[in-house]
Amino acid sequence: MVSAAEWSIQELAKAAGTTSRTLRHYGELGLLAPSRIGRNGYRYYDQDSLVRLQRILLLRELGLSLPLIAEVLAGERDTAAALRTHLTLLEQEQQRIGRQIASVRTTLRKTEEGEPLMAAEVFDGFDHTRYREEVTERWGKQAYESGDRWWRSLTDADKKNFQQTHVDIAADYARVREAGVAVDDPQVQAIVRRHYDWVTAGWQGWQGGKCPPAQYFVNLGEMYVADPRFGKNYGGLEGATYVRDAMAAFAATELR
Repeated sequence: MVSAAEWSIQELAKAAGTTSRTLRHYGELGLLAPSRIGRNGYRYYDQDSLVRLQRILLLRELGLSLPLIAEVLAGERDTAAALRTHLTLLEQEQQRIGRQIASVRTTLRKTEEGEPLMAAEVFDGFDHTRYREEVTERWGKQAYESGDRWWRSLTDADKKNFQQTHVDIAADYARVREAGVAVDDPQVQAIVRRHYDWVTAGWQGWQGGKCPPAQYFVNLGEMYVADPRFGKNYGGLEGATYVRDAMAAFAATELR
């Protein structure tokens, strides 16, 4: 019989909005061992398990990999201290989301009223580290870490200027595409050169200061087409396709 302070794996999974399979996987990794296993082989979890699972889910939402979460949890011995850390992180996330909401509201109002947009307003509250695992998987740990170090080294003014530069580049791509200018035209290729300089600004820590090979730039263009999250920056699929083709033409002639 399950006590009031104990939950079966199915009950815990339902309460946490996850699956029994996920909880078993966490158990296999040593992240979340059951407090006991019944005679029927079922797994049961106590209140300490609830707190630990809460920490795991929070850290996952913050973008940490499971091996890194294991390291974090292994270093925690004081449950109250862990909860205080948990609360601090949640409050920081609440503040960030609040800034995102305000940012979107400002963008919506200015769009409806025809006012010019400022990059600092558009991107306030958006955190590049949310893509840590994805960048690492696509281009390797060194690519993420060198870019992350570069980004954190910038002043707030530098970050705003960097973001505005991309807004300007995207607008120029849209202008030449709408005008029907071929992707290999010098006018378009001049935009791609600015784009390449913008992209590789954070890659200077790569292999002793050398930028990654041309194929990385080409692959980035392919990602714009394949992933709507990035393609929307260039007007959707049609715009992203135009940008990708322009980037490929640039790589073929300028990055050989």
